[in-house]
Amino acid sequence: MINLENAENQKNEVSEMNVLYTTNDIFCAKVGTGICSIFENNSDLADITVYIIGQEISDSNQERFQRLADCYNRTIELIDLGNLKHFFPFDFDTLGWNPVILARLVLDKLLPESVERILYLDGDTVNLRSLKELWEFPLGDSVLGGCIEATVSQNRREELGMADLPYINSGVLLINLDKWRREHWGDTIISYYREHDGRLFAPDQDAINGALLDHIAYLPPKYNFYNIYWFYPYRFLKKRMNDTFYYSKEVFDESLEHPAIIHYLGEERPWRAGNHHRFKADYQKYLNLTPWKGDAEEEGWKTYFFFWDIFNGIMRPFPALRYRIIDHLIPAFMKWRKRQLQKETNRK
Repeated sequence: MINLENAENQKNEVSEMNVLYTTNDIFCAKVGTGICSIFENNSDLADITVYIIGQEISDSNQERFQRLADCYNRTIELIDLGNLKHFFPFDFDTLGWNPVILARLVLDKLLPESVERILYLDGDTVNLRSLKELWEFPLGDSVLGGCIEATVSQNRREELGMADLPYINSGVLLINLDKWRREHWGDTIISYYREHDGRLFAPDQDAINGALLDHIAYLPPKYNFYNIYWFYPYRFLKKRMNDTFYYSKEVFDESLEHPAIIHYLGEERPWRAGNHHRFKADYQKYLNLTPWKGDAEEEGWKTYFFFWDIFNGIMRPFPALRYRIIDHLIPAFMKWRKRQLQKETNRK
């Protein structure tokens, strides 16, 4: 296992950066905003190719992606996902997540053979600074690199067979796609998902963690920076890992001061009316530079955020109590999300 703290002398220069997103038509404005932020903050890279594995992307959104690419003289290639059953010939339940998230488990079957390394990003991310250091990070014998999510429960890690290993968030993944293909890791991950009856709490993320185990490198939090880093202090997060493996205080603090990729994880997203996300202005900044400028906010959230802000204010001095409450509420959130996804499906 490798982490950026001991990799200074192992640089792996690569001339072209390849980036991957997955999305459906509804999320295109968010993905376009993320792509714009990459183009804006990585002018030091000669070539950037963005691949989008999409499902039912409208002609108008395809045209917007092309306009965005032309504006920055970069390349955006859309790949149709098609029917997921072609890749997952067994029953699965994504438990409230949109099924398009599973596309990242079959990226080896969808991306061109010429792509040997890829930076996968969730559609709810924006980039704030150069990614050259991340792109050149040597993965060594690891299949991919990701950032540790310390708030995942010990029980869940034990269920995945990784009680003594860090669990990573799959919203940002640096992948050695050549190794993934040669050693058939995609098939291993899908088999793992099948063995768990197609029902994992966080389907793609749990499958990647459980199947890869100690074939994962750990990247610093600045490359997947989200709300836990202002809700919970360093000491609490390190304790959540039972001190088996976590970032040094130096790496943690540097990430707090200079985050590179913001991940709008959870329900507090900058495109929802009434939210006060501390990086909301950054999302709006890059949205305004895209063909989706003026994309309307999601209504119906103001009451939610009113109580959310009160809750966070009260809980600030009590991180352990906050964690226990949120951990118990997450299953209810997932049931609600599953109902919303079903309503969306029924409207089509």
